[in-house]
Amino acid sequence: MAYKHIIDSERCKGCGLCVEFCPKNVLEITDQVNEKGHFPVFQARPDDCIHCTICCTVCPDVAISIVEIEKQIIA
Repeated sequence: MAYKHIIDSERCKGCGLCVEFCPKNVLEITDQVNEKGHFPVFQARPDDCIHCTICCTVCPDVAISIVEIEKQIIA
């Protein structure tokens, strides 16, 4: 199965817990301010993500999710 990593940048307050705990150093805090005046995280290295869900677990704002997606079959 394939997975998609989603960050709700408007919900994220940029606390950095996910950045700190990511075992593959995938996440970084952006220099772009969201509507609430926070600097949210983003996937700086998405190809390195192993979809371990640690970032989802430690996020106090429930701003990160990893969802399963179906791969398209090319005939």
